[in-house]
Amino acid sequence: MTDTQDELDLRDHIRGIPDFPKPGILFYDISTLLRHGPAWRAAMARLARLIRPHKPDLLAGIESRGFLVAAPLALELGLGFVMLRKPRKLPGATVGLDYALEYGTDRIEMQADAVQPGQRVVLLDDLLATGGTMAAGIGLLRQAGAEVPAVAALIELTFLKGRQKLDVPCETLLQYDD
Repeated sequence: MTDTQDELDLRDHIRGIPDFPKPGILFYDISTLLRHGPAWRAAMARLARLIRPHKPDLLAGIESRGFLVAAPLALELGLGFVMLRKPRKLPGATVGLDYALEYGTDRIEMQADAVQPGQRVVLLDDLLATGGTMAAGIGLLRQAGAEVPAVAALIELTFLKGRQKLDVPCETLLQYDD
């Protein structure tokens, strides 16, 4: 990575969209980061530096923006990539985990043969908010026999205290306090 990439301020490439998807929410949009080649490359290189010490065998991404982070990072690190998806989106046999939301429940699934027992899998998403989906992903990977040495996200909304729901190290590139 060049010195110029190290100096890029990734915050300059994240757009805040007020009142999306509903009033009172400030949505941190990574599409502006994705379409800026040097900034996107810098983000992947920085995440790679954070993830390498955890010595993963595979990377897993949470649908859907987590795929945008985990897949290129897996390529950068020379690793495979596993998708964690909403129910009935994957072909073949799947394993899943139901988890609680603030109002109701949800489910996350992966292909039954995606992870081998004992494999080290780092889980990624674009954003860590309340931590519920990330914690469910950790649970699903462990249910399949994986070891989860860490999780990572591009953005963390620290005021929502999502990392408190996680029992593994959490690596993030950008933290927002409001």
